[in-house]
Amino acid sequence: MRDRQSDLNRCLQSVTFKIPLGGGIFYSLLCYTMVIMTEAKNDSYFDGKLLQLIGYRMLGHLITALTIGICYPWACCMVYSWEAKHTVIDGKRLEFDGSAVQLFGSWIKWLLLTIITLGIYGFWVGISLKKWRVKHTHVARK
Repeated sequence: MRDRQSDLNRCLQSVTFKIPLGGGIFYSLLCYTMVIMTEAKNDSYFDGKLLQLIGYRMLGHLITALTIGICYPWACCMVYSWEAKHTVIDGKRLEFDGSAVQLFGSWIKWLLLTIITLGIYGFWVGISLKKWRVKHTHVARK
């Protein structure tokens, strides 16, 4: 019992507070949960810089304006890729593998559906875009 209590105290000290407990299954669950919480807290972050984001977005807007919107999917993919490259979740960097051609095809489909439904499908375009983006975002292979 003495070893279990000292293990529990060490575990709880790692999160800077103590909870008096008896032994048993609650000891194991609480200690394990606290360790996971403290480990995961510092392993997720975004390391992109503001000026980089501004530059990517300005370039995207410029290309979109010069091509009268035709290259908008390319601009989106460029920004999505940059955001994924600078995102780390649970110690693993993300990557985005979508292409502008894939997004352009989906964009045409969404435009046609919006026209056919007299604008009603437009409410779902944002969700469809989010689904497409998440589908093409993965944990990077080392």
